[in-house]
Amino acid sequence: MKKTFILVLICFCFDGLAQQVLSEADRARVVDEILVDRFDNLLPQLMDMADIDMWILISREYNEDPVLRTMLPSTWLNARRRTILLFYRDKAKNTIEKLAVARYNVGENIMSAWDKEKEPNQWNRLMQLIEERNPKKIGLNFSKDHNIADGLDKTDYDEFIQNLPKKHRKKVVSAEQLAVRWIETRTSREMIIYNQLVDVTHDIIAEAFSEKVITPGVTTTTEVEWWMRQKVTELGLETWFHPTVDVQRSSEELVGHLYSFSGRPDDMVILPGDLLHCDFGITYLRLNTDCQELAYVLKPEEKKAPKFLVDGLAAGNRVQDFLTSNMVAGRTGNEILAKALSEAKTAGLRPSIYTHPLGWYGHSAGTTIGMWDSQGGVMKDDGENYPLNPNTVYAIELNTTITIPEWKRDIRIMLEEAGFFGETGFRYVNGRQTELLLIPRVKTHQGN
Repeated sequence: MKKTFILVLICFCFDGLAQQVLSEADRARVVDEILVDRFDNLLPQLMDMADIDMWILISREYNEDPVLRTMLPSTWLNARRRTILLFYRDKAKNTIEKLAVARYNVGENIMSAWDKEKEPNQWNRLMQLIEERNPKKIGLNFSKDHNIADGLDKTDYDEFIQNLPKKHRKKVVSAEQLAVRWIETRTSREMIIYNQLVDVTHDIIAEAFSEKVITPGVTTTTEVEWWMRQKVTELGLETWFHPTVDVQRSSEELVGHLYSFSGRPDDMVILPGDLLHCDFGITYLRLNTDCQELAYVLKPEEKKAPKFLVDGLAAGNRVQDFLTSNMVAGRTGNEILAKALSEAKTAGLRPSIYTHPLGWYGHSAGTTIGMWDSQGGVMKDDGENYPLNPNTVYAIELNTTITIPEWKRDIRIMLEEAGFFGETGFRYVNGRQTELLLIPRVKTHQGN
């Protein structure tokens, strides 16, 4: 009954948004219910696929492993003291043990397996649990290529190895594949929530890029950025990066990609005839969004955007199509990138693709499809070797450069939307932008 209530609650309207933001108590309940499902149903599958029957995660307070952080219950904002989690999978019996070598139960999912009064030494107790189960492999979170799977610090690694009996040391392996699969894989319930989360993101952008926020000739790009940041706070949400708003207009030349990421001038006054671009994302129910959309500021006599900008957005959509049509299970990020770029260039486009995994982290773990400064491929495991897996979410981030004769210059059409790759292929989580937002919105009942 509680689950039904929460899902319905999310769907009511709130403060002009299509979705309601849950109370802190209801958010906690949803987060914990999702963790139960992931631990009981998803984790055993992932451990079997990774061929690891024991997974150990070790973190100390305020220095949390990024993977362990996603396993903490809603009321735990950090690890406590040294927190050690041990997952043991017995495939023959189809069981999974979820234990904490810690003074406390870790929520209701992971039970404490350490009585300090009986065994004062935490490491000794961990070794007892390992001896009792005698695993074939012991997975630890260290990785050269996947930063999120590299959360075990040197101190804890050294102490673990020093305490581990020699007969078990050869069993120690990197758990990077298991860690990445845990981070990147979304459950069906998470995807229901993700749709709503992206919808909220779209609503905030639509309001920011409207006459409610922008007065041409007065409002600056920096003011819009801070309006978006404040809106997130007022709604009780969070953001994982500061929003950005930039302008392309007829009187300026196109500059490099670095301008869009970190070199934009502050406080540019927004003027009629400007093409606006934003990069914006929110964090909610432990999931993250990352979205870039475009808006055109109408001149006094205009009722619609110029055709050359409408065509420019269509060109950006075509690059999206070339990318997403090449997202095939088992292909690496570099393979997808090469095929998509080749097809787009053959079609006469000038694309740049830099798509990244999205989920519990904004720049998450999984298959990386290019970077803005690595269009030849990402020469590390997540781009070169790591395959595209089903039930994963990506920020479909890219651009195409187009020539605007009317402006006597090139401009860059930059887009980013959340996309889901499932068992039956690719779909956008909550649609994509196919029409420019107009500032102000056209009032069709008023003529000249």
